[in-house]
Amino acid sequence: MTTLHPVRSTPPPGTDLPPGGDASPAPAGPPPGAELLAALLSGTPEEERPVTHVHEVPVRERSTTPWPEWVSTPLRERLEERGVVAPYGHQVEAAQLARDGRHVVVATGTASGKSLAYQLPALTRLAEDPRACVLYLAPTKALARDQLASVAALADPSVRPAAYDGDTAGEERDWVRRHSRWIVTNPDMLHRGILPAHQRWSSTLRRVAYVVIDECHAYRGVFGSHVGHVLRRLRRICRRYGADPVFVLASATVADPAGAATRLVGEPVAAVTEDGSPRPGATFALWEPPLTEHTGEHGAPLRRSAAADAAGLLADLVERGARTLAFVRSRRSAESVAEQARRLLHDRGRSDLVRRVDSYRGGYLPEERRELERALSAGDLLGVATTNALELGIDIAGLDAVVLAGYPGTLASLWQQAGRAGRAQRESLVVFVARDDPLDHYLAHHPAAVFGRPIEATVTDPTNPYVLGPQLCCAAAELPLRPDDLADFGGPAAEVAIEQLVTDGQLRRRPTGWYWAGRGRPDVDIRGSGDEPVAIIEAGTGRLLGTVDGGAAHSTVHEGALYVHRGDTFVVDEFDVDDACAVVHAESPEWTTVARDVTDLSIVSVEQTRALGAVTAHTGVVDVTNQVVAYQRRRLGTGEVLAEFPLDLPPRQLRTRAVWLTLSDRAVERAELDDTEVPGSLHAAEHAGIGILPLLATCDRWDLGGLSTALHPDTGTAAIFVYDGHPGGAGFAERGYAVLREWLQATRATVASCECESGCPSCVQSPKCGNGNDPLDKAGAVRVLDVVLDELAAAEGPGTTG
Repeated sequence: MTTLHPVRSTPPPGTDLPPGGDASPAPAGPPPGAELLAALLSGTPEEERPVTHVHEVPVRERSTTPWPEWVSTPLRERLEERGVVAPYGHQVEAAQLARDGRHVVVATGTASGKSLAYQLPALTRLAEDPRACVLYLAPTKALARDQLASVAALADPSVRPAAYDGDTAGEERDWVRRHSRWIVTNPDMLHRGILPAHQRWSSTLRRVAYVVIDECHAYRGVFGSHVGHVLRRLRRICRRYGADPVFVLASATVADPAGAATRLVGEPVAAVTEDGSPRPGATFALWEPPLTEHTGEHGAPLRRSAAADAAGLLADLVERGARTLAFVRSRRSAESVAEQARRLLHDRGRSDLVRRVDSYRGGYLPEERRELERALSAGDLLGVATTNALELGIDIAGLDAVVLAGYPGTLASLWQQAGRAGRAQRESLVVFVARDDPLDHYLAHHPAAVFGRPIEATVTDPTNPYVLGPQLCCAAAELPLRPDDLADFGGPAAEVAIEQLVTDGQLRRRPTGWYWAGRGRPDVDIRGSGDEPVAIIEAGTGRLLGTVDGGAAHSTVHEGALYVHRGDTFVVDEFDVDDACAVVHAESPEWTTVARDVTDLSIVSVEQTRALGAVTAHTGVVDVTNQVVAYQRRRLGTGEVLAEFPLDLPPRQLRTRAVWLTLSDRAVERAELDDTEVPGSLHAAEHAGIGILPLLATCDRWDLGGLSTALHPDTGTAAIFVYDGHPGGAGFAERGYAVLREWLQATRATVASCECESGCPSCVQSPKCGNGNDPLDKAGAVRVLDVVLDELAAAEGPGTTG
């Protein structure tokens, strides 16, 4: 029987649901969160209820402080006209640090008013110095446009805030460069459009007083490492023109925000984390869809999909007048959930509400995107299914509920998404709907992992040679690199990379420094793997639909793959590896596709080792050979496997970083495994470990790969490997090594607590297993993990973790 467990609880330290704005009474509307949840569950027998846990997040009162003396009267009056009567303490603390010339990151909760922390010092400086300007970087266009409107309402007319991004028309770009003093852009445009053309931007770059980096926790992994180097290049060029801007960063609550911001910017950054904003209460429910009669591979039971339950919740909440966002994982899911919710409302005779449900995702035309934002803010829309495009910062007020269809990848994102609700003085409802996935299953049954632990650290690795080398080429193409520049780009690691680039003929050494030796500009994709992008061509018309990252092409646009472009679905007719293009035709089948691959792995070097009795843990560099060998068609909605087709694609090579465990014969004996049980037990433990690591490192399971074997030739023992799926590594494997005990404890709990008999997608089956999830031994995996955890406890003592 599933029972509800209401608990008065606070979120993880430093996290937030949103503040409530002014202190006026809540307007009439739907009932508060607890009553909404009760209404959703009414009529469902208690033993059939999918809610596994309920937390009540308490109210937090506001903490304000007087305006700093240096804030001008006109600016203060404009803020007061907009309802900001007195600033919160964290806003003033961060603003004062920036005013004093110190780099600062303000890491407080959703809707805590972080924008004011940079608007106060930046707008004040622009008023004092008519030549000064501000560069503002945002990770999404929706956030950038929202902040542009906010600044325009506060700034003096001479500031002329303007956007410089992919939506900016060509004729407007020159105007922005010459006249705007608050330029809203993104890391991609900075990397490709501004820094390589710094001579044309020199009059702007010599006047930059502040650089604002909004939602900086979004910059993680390989992308975050690239962005860190882009910011170092920006600082270097600003110095060339005599500027020394102050960096002000805004972040969700993350572990060690000062350290993460310092790694990103490349200079010391102070952190402000004490949140003075008010927060209304919230009811936060964990919800796991039940197992169904449908089966997947090897007869494993499948759960009702998170998307189906999210659509039902969205329709129920809209019917009760609750303004709701449903967060989903993909563009296609956003449109599917919205369509399912509309169909449910129509079938219930509520056609009047059908037009008030829509979807929101990246990829819309700018005018379509802005109209949806306006309709949601104005209340014309009641329910919106969205990707994470609405997660970051955009100011949508007065939402009553948020539904999360699956774990969004990090706790920081989970709390950001949850924080979209409750922006009025009314208790809101948040429902986390678990997908059929090990991590989601773990969270649904371990509330302390959501409510009782700190947010993950943001993982980046600026010394990754596959990031560092290309970025040094970009820097040298902008300005010759000098020896004293290298400390900023990684010191010894940069020196090694420079020598290799000279040997490869990409840089040329001269007495005055290192010069770019290539033709044109370096072509570096800061969001990709470094492989050549694959063009997606529509058959018949020859129209270029888009591109996919070369590193992902074999698994996403192979022959027969289902490809989604702006909500439209296409099936791949032909994938030409040599010409880097895939030819597709439009089709809307009732299935999706999942690629299968096989992997071989060899150890290049061992960097760290921990002897744990009969088990040893390692990190180091590995060479991975991967080949996509087949793909499956799976029924939409249920995940049921319909068919499998072989593929003939060449193998791919990857040098990356891994964490691995070696188990001696004694460890295998202690796990009570015979020779036939070892492969399946290790394989199941590997799958579950990959599924759970994103709980502790800011990554997705698709960022990781793995291999397990009863006898690895490089170790001479049984071994389990988990590796970063990016060239050179992304820091995720090292994070797993650092928190090994906590990681494996959560992995063991996930497998042991799953109610299936012999393994399912919620515990040990993987959606991308090249071996067709065979063999898998769920019970043996628990025994293997028990042995490893016993050895860890003996080596570290009972009071320590990972």
